[in-house]
Amino acid sequence: MKILLVYPCYPDTFWSFSHALRFIGKKASLPPMGLLTIAAMLPEQWSLKLVDLNVSSLKDEDILWADYVFLSAMTVQKASAKKIITRCLNLGRKVVAGGPLFTAESGDFPEVHHLVLNEAEITLPLFLKDLELGQPNRVYQSSEWADINTTPVPLWELINLKNYATMPVQYSRGCPFDCEFCDITVLFGRKTRTKSAELILNELEALYQKGWRGSVFFVDDNFIGNKKLIKQEILPALIKWMKRKKYPFAFSTQASINLADDHELMHLMAEAGFDMVFVGIETPDKDSLIECGKLHNTRNDLLTNVKKLHAAGLQVQAGFIVGFDSDKRDIFARMSQFINESGIVASMVGLLNAPPGTRLYKRLIKENRIIKQISGDNTDFSMNFLPKMDRKVLVDGYKKIISDIYRPEAYYKRIKTFLRGYRFTSKSRTGFSVRNLRGFTMSVYKLGIKKGVRRHYWKLMAWTLVRRPRLIPHAVTMTIYGAHFMRHFETVLESPAQI
Repeated sequence: MKILLVYPCYPDTFWSFSHALRFIGKKASLPPMGLLTIAAMLPEQWSLKLVDLNVSSLKDEDILWADYVFLSAMTVQKASAKKIITRCLNLGRKVVAGGPLFTAESGDFPEVHHLVLNEAEITLPLFLKDLELGQPNRVYQSSEWADINTTPVPLWELINLKNYATMPVQYSRGCPFDCEFCDITVLFGRKTRTKSAELILNELEALYQKGWRGSVFFVDDNFIGNKKLIKQEILPALIKWMKRKKYPFAFSTQASINLADDHELMHLMAEAGFDMVFVGIETPDKDSLIECGKLHNTRNDLLTNVKKLHAAGLQVQAGFIVGFDSDKRDIFARMSQFINESGIVASMVGLLNAPPGTRLYKRLIKENRIIKQISGDNTDFSMNFLPKMDRKVLVDGYKKIISDIYRPEAYYKRIKTFLRGYRFTSKSRTGFSVRNLRGFTMSVYKLGIKKGVRRHYWKLMAWTLVRRPRLIPHAVTMTIYGAHFMRHFETVLESPAQI
């Protein structure tokens, strides 16, 4: 068999970092770990090629070479996925599709020959067995949860690692919480399933042996879903491995805010080389947090918890949402104030949406408020349901938040707030590597002379050099992030609202 694995293109989104990647000479933030893992599950004697449309183009001869085209995608990649499918059909090639987009919206793809849904550790072997017998079914799905200790190391040799800014690994699936708007528990369940420390070290070793040095993102939706295992097994193993390898990686991940309640856990993560964590804060409004079932965010002061994480050496990136039924008209000013005071430099604010299968979606169906499908882009002004707040008030308030937090003066001030409260650790990768040096040079060239930000840029550089000189690389990185965020929201604000 000849198998072509294709990853659709991402549009310009908040997390695409498309405008920032140019500063460091990279083409995409992350490689398609799902497809690379699928590739490792296929028979060794098969011939494999992978095309990631975020780093290269898909040629007709690539499609014609293949017996089957394997496709995986997130919801935000739907438009690109549709185009790929059409091209494959026009060239007479069969498509096998799976992943979050196709699992959630399989009914929208009647033209796909084979849908391998849910977790591939369970459904892919069934498809491969039937394919060998010459009798493959159209749909393979399962309500069971996979043992991810059986998941192989991704087939990294199918890609050029130099095209990417960060490498992904996965330790766990599932989340113990059940936020009303979140589809993680729909896709992966509420029980946190984990890999052994040995398997995680094998995956890191594979990246190390491929020559990777730099950022590694644990893609877990809640890395601390099982605190006991994290503290007793995984982090001690990571600490030993990182010390032995002289800290080749800088780790980042996603976690719930209750991480700030556990001093030991924060210390172990910093010791292991973690320096960044994404947290779903959602809103400073307690009523809205209760409404969506995010009770763990109501137990302590959110601003204090953010500052605890910064003081522990863990930079916080965060997600925020407006459009809850409980939101009042003062939510926009309160959210802007919270974000600016917190020092959360990378703050993604979006309008609430209801992904299929979530408790929110089911509730809104009963209330006859669902009006369309989600776009998968958290910052494109679209909502797939009728909000209780007046639409114009909601959109105008959302625009006001974006303007308040991503105007240069506020953004650069927020960087300073972060740098003041951040505890530098020797584990953080702050040395001027070739990539970092390129990023600094490009930031001087693109931001140091750009009208509107140059004054803020040089004031920040001078302040950091005097007050926190060891954090100059952090400051530079955040100015580059800012170039992306500001350009992205300029584009979004110029386009007509889709709500």
